[in-house]
Amino acid sequence: MQHVTSEVPAVAASLDEVQDRFAAWWETLDVDDVRLRFALETALAEIAANIVEHTKRTDRVEGRRYTVELLATDRELLAVLTDNGQPADVDLSAVTMADVDEESGRGLALATAALDRLEHQHVGGHNIWTLACTR
Repeated sequence: MQHVTSEVPAVAASLDEVQDRFAAWWETLDVDDVRLRFALETALAEIAANIVEHTKRTDRVEGRRYTVELLATDRELLAVLTDNGQPADVDLSAVTMADVDEESGRGLALATAALDRLEHQHVGGHNIWTLACTR
């Protein structure tokens, strides 16, 4: 099982489900690199949490969902998260780590630092986040 896709509600409870599905997917891979796992899993958790938080803060529509696609290729380990929420106003080139005193603002910085590639685009009414670690 090198490729799995699941859809979850954009609520805080879904974050545990996403991590459980990641762990089950990882066990199917022939990858013995703790650094890769930690990098992708950390970034996945941060981006999923951002989707949930962004939905809660900006979207008044109940029942929003997002899709998590996990894919292993010969060259990369990928997670693609797609939601149908409001367009995320994100400039990944301007992401910096929040100050120590700040309660939030670290998620994108952590994901950027952990990954070899982080991309965001809004296409056809969907925010699409691509997270990649090179093997």
